[in-house]
Amino acid sequence: MKRFLALFCAILVLSCSAHAVEVAAPSALLMEKETGTILFSKEEHAKLEPASVTKIMTLLLTMEAIDNGTISYDTLVTGSAHACSMGGSQIWLKEGEQFTVDEMLKAVCIVSANDCAVALAEHLAGSEEAFVERMNQRATELGMTDTTFKNACGLPAEGHVTSAHDIAVMSRELILKHPDIRRYTTVWMDSLRNGTSSLVNTNKLVRFYDGITGLKTGSTDAAGYCISATAERDGMELISVIMKGATSASRFDDAQGLLNYGFSNYALVNVVPSEPLPPVPVDLGTQATVQPVMGDGSSVLLEKAKAGQLTQEISLVESVTAPVACGDVLGTMTVSSGEEVVAEIPLLAGEEVSRITFGEMLLRVLRIAFLAK
Repeated sequence: MKRFLALFCAILVLSCSAHAVEVAAPSALLMEKETGTILFSKEEHAKLEPASVTKIMTLLLTMEAIDNGTISYDTLVTGSAHACSMGGSQIWLKEGEQFTVDEMLKAVCIVSANDCAVALAEHLAGSEEAFVERMNQRATELGMTDTTFKNACGLPAEGHVTSAHDIAVMSRELILKHPDIRRYTTVWMDSLRNGTSSLVNTNKLVRFYDGITGLKTGSTDAAGYCISATAERDGMELISVIMKGATSASRFDDAQGLLNYGFSNYALVNVVPSEPLPPVPVDLGTQATVQPVMGDGSSVLLEKAKAGQLTQEISLVESVTAPVACGDVLGTMTVSSGEEVVAEIPLLAGEEVSRITFGEMLLRVLRIAFLAK
């Protein structure tokens, strides 16, 4: 009996420890990228100084400018007197010195160059002050209600604060919409100025953590040691945010611990119908049926214990009346694990079906009448 109890207790401890995680830092959050699901949080809305993790927003606005054609990777950016005066982490940019956007991004992502971050900000908005207005506007658009930016690089400034939650939100937007940022955030060592300026990544996880994809570190005396660490395994990318860590090492330990917890306990499952979806009849349409397709949300985040025992139930309307717009809801796929519903994925019209005109309807009637003779 004693052996049985000991064995039972051991199993209980192991099962509990598999789902437990400890974080030394006062504020932290773990988020899955695709769904935005929060897997762990600790004082995630505490307003704290982010130090150079600020640059995630600077990187986001830069990548958005590249995507909309405002600038390109080859665009030359000139260092101003203001940008060169930043101090802190830098590449010792000289006034009038030029680097391409590609090189500036490399410097910001790898060595957290304050001078290059401000140079990019000035190039995009005309001044750092104008760029900061854009940063705060974008933060509002993303729902970052804990955030107020005062500069583009994260140097100490009164009122310059954000939260672990908001850092995860802007990190997600960056890596979800602009995966090319990995060209820089996964680099351990590089150089500028024809090899004369060495760059070594401030994110030590890049060197040894399996699946690491970035993202940004930061530290000042007031902010402590911060990081937004991103990593991907088996098609699932996680965002681990640590704020106000006591030491650089504890920051990396905490971030790694959260990532390990997420990868050990969760899986991202891409749900597809087990059988082809049948077409839905269309009344008064220019065609007889409309084909349903999967809507958003086909990626389902699950505890690993539930991921291998999924069932699905398809529910479609019996028919629809034209006109049918592309994206109209035709039904639902309900995904369950045992008795628990884990996802309800909309089934949408994959095409547009116009309503038949009176003339077309008359032709149909005549054709049917003719064929009946």
